[in-house]
Amino acid sequence: MPRKRKLLAQLSALQSNSSFPPFDVLENLSATSDGDSSPKSSKYFAIEKKNSSQLEADFFNQPCISLAKSFLGQILVRRLPDGRELWGRIVETEAYLGGEDEASHSKGGKQTQRNAAMFMKPGTLYVYQIYGIYFCVNVSSQGEGAAVLLRSLEPLQGLDAMRELRSTSRKGPSKLLKDWQLCNGPSKLCQAFGIDKAFDQRDLTQDAAIWMVPGHDLPGEQDVVATTRIGVGNRGEWAQKPLRFYLRGNKFVSVVDKKREREMAAVGHFS
Repeated sequence: MPRKRKLLAQLSALQSNSSFPPFDVLENLSATSDGDSSPKSSKYFAIEKKNSSQLEADFFNQPCISLAKSFLGQILVRRLPDGRELWGRIVETEAYLGGEDEASHSKGGKQTQRNAAMFMKPGTLYVYQIYGIYFCVNVSSQGEGAAVLLRSLEPLQGLDAMRELRSTSRKGPSKLLKDWQLCNGPSKLCQAFGIDKAFDQRDLTQDAAIWMVPGHDLPGEQDVVATTRIGVGNRGEWAQKPLRFYLRGNKFVSVVDKKREREMAAVGHFS
């Protein structure tokens, strides 16, 4: 029996036991009948390395505050070296506006080796270290030196792997972390997702180890709390600007501002 007919017979037999044949049979079937083993260029036989619905460059190419809000509800995906994937819904962000922003690493428009990613194309990761131990991850936006800090995630997939990664990053014996404790802070997020300085300057639209996909239940304006950023108390008026955004009522947020929520409710912001 010719090779192609034999493969079709195998496929027919497999279909009688399963709704979808294994990829190796599909790859063999896509080979040309003259013996060429190169698969045809067909979307039906392509095995995607990443989710085809991932957020593309146009999404990241927006002003910093707009991007910080737009991130809420979107999903960060991290593929570990062993193939496991970690998924987390973004529930808290902070906007850093670049040169004019006294709390930004790029204040005054100063570009250094450390903050170079903040001046790169929108969607570039800026990873920096704090206290010589922990990491924080940001994403560049429109605007010279502007970027959005990812503060907290709601874990969706790969929670056991996140616990393993958090455990190896913590000193001494530790209790089993609850779900809400895994990624409720910028450094915890980086620990749980295995993000370190090696991710600095990577492109979220091109990287095979980290990317974003659209969320299915995106919040409306009435679901978002806008309040002051954390850890910028000595930056004058910039310490009071409402440049931190989080999903109201979400238990995975790092710090809830009840006073601000009451103020926003009083003026009818929340429905």
